Amino acid sequence: MQAIEISSFGGPDVLRPGERAAPVAGAGELLIRVAASGVNRPDVLQRTGNYPVPPGASDIPGLEVAGIIESGDAAAMAAAGLKTGDRVCALVAGGGYAQLCVAPVGQCLPVPRGLTDIEAASLPETFFTVWSNVFDRARLQAGETLLIQGGSSGIGVTAIQMAKALGARVIVTAGSDDKCAACVALGADHAINYKTHDFAEEARRLTGGAGVNVVLDMVAGSYVAREIECLAEDGRLVIIAVQGGIKSEFNAGLVLRKRLLITGSTLRPRPVAFKAAIAQALKAHVWPLLESGAIKPVIHSTFAAADAAKAHGLMESNQHIGKIVLTW
Repeated sequence: MQAIEISSFGGPDVLRPGERAAPVAGAGELLIRVAASGVNRPDVLQRTGNYPVPPGASDIPGLEVAGIIESGDAAAMAAAGLKTGDRVCALVAGGGYAQLCVAPVGQCLPVPRGLTDIEAASLPETFFTVWSNVFDRARLQAGETLLIQGGSSGIGVTAIQMAKALGARVIVTAGSDDKCAACVALGADHAINYKTHDFAEEARRLTGGAGVNVVLDMVAGSYVAREIECLAEDGRLVIIAVQGGIKSEFNAGLVLRKRLLITGSTLRPRPVAFKAAIAQALKAHVWPLLESGAIKPVIHSTFAAADAAKAHGLMESNQHIGKIVLTW
């Protein structure tokens, strides 16, 4: 099969088309003929040598795919209501940038009715991540306020729509007025240009001084101190990336006085059973919203798989709004 390989750690140009032996589905797995592969920030980190591949995972980058089931564990597929020939999208621990990809049956979901393979390939990584962190870990409730750092990212556009559809108020930050406008168009109640405004001060103002209930943070570093300042009592801060650095200094007294919860997670190394539980929650609560059009995939650009280097260059430029997808 054709695959996109990381020839060495470095810039986008280290991504090279190559030939690999076709993978074989084992117990509890199925084989997907890939039509489209999502591009995500962890792929960039893996390419630069900053995100080690979990034990047992493919060294081929790519954490989400969509396509047709070629073969697999018949009993496991039947139990999941799937069969050969079905269109599915899947979250994988690696191997997504390839024409064929093995995925655990529990991490596969039917392509929502009305969506293309490109749209479906943009779903798993961000939807699993947002559900797990915003709704499972941070317990966002209808009527509460969510602050999303980086509202125009793939995670951001997913979190905006999911939180709004489930009854929350949403404030986002973004790095330009155009990106802020795009976030509001997607449903955000307010968007803060973090380059021209202090997001913590604005978040407090927009909540009448009460603060936000949940912060979804992909920055960490110096942001943590200001996030703690703008959290409401019993607020929850969930950190899912550290683009701003791994060290933070903050007022621990505020954590005590406001009874704050600071948490975080990474999804890729978690066991199949954990991810399968997220898949079932998404199928029950979010897939109907995709099929009704209440939530829509946001695709910024598509690239032929052979042009994966260009896709990574775009991601690193931070000029995109929404997802970047490779096609096969």
